[in-house]
Amino acid sequence: MKSKKLGINTICTHVGEIEDTQFKGAISPLFMASSYAYEDVDVIRYPRYFNTPNQEGLCKKIAMLEHAEKALIFGSGMAAISTTLLAFLGKGDHIVIQKTIYGGAYNFMVEELNKFGIEYSFTAGFSEENFTSTIQTNTKVIYIETPSNPLLQITDLEMIARIAKQHGILSIIDNTFASPINQNPLDFGIDISIHSATKYLSGHSDICAGAVAASQEHIQQIWRVAKNLGGSLSDYTVWLLERSMKTLAIRVKAQNRNAEKIAIWLQKHPLVLQVYYPGLKDHPDYKIARKQMKGYTGMLSFELVESLDANIFMKSMELIKQSQSFAGVESTMVSPANTSHSMLDREERKLQGISDGLIRFSVGIEETEDLIADLKYGFDKAKS
Repeated sequence: MKSKKLGINTICTHVGEIEDTQFKGAISPLFMASSYAYEDVDVIRYPRYFNTPNQEGLCKKIAMLEHAEKALIFGSGMAAISTTLLAFLGKGDHIVIQKTIYGGAYNFMVEELNKFGIEYSFTAGFSEENFTSTIQTNTKVIYIETPSNPLLQITDLEMIARIAKQHGILSIIDNTFASPINQNPLDFGIDISIHSATKYLSGHSDICAGAVAASQEHIQQIWRVAKNLGGSLSDYTVWLLERSMKTLAIRVKAQNRNAEKIAIWLQKHPLVLQVYYPGLKDHPDYKIARKQMKGYTGMLSFELVESLDANIFMKSMELIKQSQSFAGVESTMVSPANTSHSMLDREERKLQGISDGLIRFSVGIEETEDLIADLKYGFDKAKS
């Protein structure tokens, strides 16, 4: 059986698993060693080299899901982002950054890149003109995130890939919000896809990890920097992540269905000003999302009317938790102004369209009816 013909659930379940040759167990055994033989071996293994048995197995699964030649896993999503950027940017180089990105990535760009003599510019918007006009003679990378965090804006992947190739520069995407189940950027010409594996790849709110998928050549260049920076992942966490990813496609598809139904319901609610979800036909980027996404994610955001306090609303519910991260099997809500984008000042948040009344909703796998009932309860409590 050729693995390239396998269905998505089969890839999630079986690709990259390690055979238990001793006891014939049904799952991958866990190799916890931090020290391996270096004489008379084909590969000198070491956790910081990203090549322990469990690390290699998991990377095969992620690469196949992203339609990439190779992948690397890291101790966090930010370790994956920072290592990748430093692998391709150096003193005197310039990076074009999409207007709206994850707050942690934004902080890295504005607080750290200058220390390395790396210049950066944020685009004014998401159009082709916005990106091309920001490119300079020393630009080496275009960095995007789609859907974006937290407003679910969509960037045209084919457009970015075309611009990058025309200018001989590298295109990098944070694909966390979509997951490989909903979007495969490399199929549209993007060079490198990055994930906070803490989110959908893990899906159980108990792992911190990152992942990068790309060509063998690009992964090799990232690896040369990664082994020096030391952002590797413990094998126990690697094993847990591989286990969690067996249900990735099933989880994400259930979250997609829930999110779409809830987005439609929220649109009709009188206490909601705006719903941001790319699966809604009146979303400004719906046509682009439909072209490049297989599902519209389990993430959505919505803005409450000014008379309703977002924190009181979130605290009023019983099922939906007020929690900082996202993409777990349980539904959670968060105020981006107080968490992911809290390190941005209020004026910068305003420029990005992030109001104090904005709520990011990570929809889980619960029954849709139960989640809507909980939302109703929350609205009733908050307005009383």
